[in-house]
Amino acid sequence: MSAPLRAFLVAASGIAVYTVMDALMKQLSIDSGAYNAVLWRSVGGAALCGVLFVAVGRRWPAWSTLKLHIARGLAAGSSVVLFFWGLARVPMAQGVALTFLAPLIALYLAALFLGETIRRAAIIGSVIASAGVLVIAAGEVQADASTQAVLGSLACVAASVLYAGSLILLRRQAQVADPVEVAFFANLVIGGMLLPAAPWLGAVPAGAQLLPLFGAILLNIASVMALAWAYARAEAQVLAPVEYSAFVWAALAGWIAFGETVSPYTVIGALLIVAGCVVAVRRRVPAVQSEAGA
Repeated sequence: MSAPLRAFLVAASGIAVYTVMDALMKQLSIDSGAYNAVLWRSVGGAALCGVLFVAVGRRWPAWSTLKLHIARGLAAGSSVVLFFWGLARVPMAQGVALTFLAPLIALYLAALFLGETIRRAAIIGSVIASAGVLVIAAGEVQADASTQAVLGSLACVAASVLYAGSLILLRRQAQVADPVEVAFFANLVIGGMLLPAAPWLGAVPAGAQLLPLFGAILLNIASVMALAWAYARAEAQVLAPVEYSAFVWAALAGWIAFGETVSPYTVIGALLIVAGCVVAVRRRVPAVQSEAGA
């Protein structure tokens, strides 16, 4: 198995795990608000990852690396609060579909900031997958165009822009830090960003929320570490299209956890998304590895 394909499969697993976490976070956001859901997930995640960080003998990073951690944490933190606020107001499949703008933006940010060459296969695959996103979004918007749904959709779109930036920063971050460090600082920065508002917006989780919150913390850490491992071993343009696979998991999780139905638009869009991912990661000819992907 080639290194890019292995990284792609690990990233796909990370996305699947993250989508299960999304379902837990959606319920927590409905129950206590997106701010509290993200705050306590991040604080708990920072505590668990901090123990692991010390246990494996990691040292405090250099300032150049720390700046990357802070920048990605700020982008990711803003993105997740917006996303979960929106996800509490729209079906999971719709919310996740709207975030698929992020990988498309990330492809071109990678070229701009990382110097990556955008290969034809990646562009074609992204176009096919984005057509699937448009089909899904059209079907979901027609099914529910309430004020809350529109506001939720706009929040998810805004989250996707910030998420695109965090994907690019993750690529740079993963080249200078291991998955344990990436996961620790992601949670630490997001928690630190949100804590100042806790006296006004914060609320202690209810007893019934503790188990799903702990599950969300563990799944988030596992997902972040998997994605960090993958982004350290393949170019952003290879891994960005794997984000589209989240729709399949989101549709399934939404149906199981919230009774959200899957329309024919969803089926057609999902098929296009899978086709786009297959095209985007097909073996390049000639097979020339870049320094970043070696």
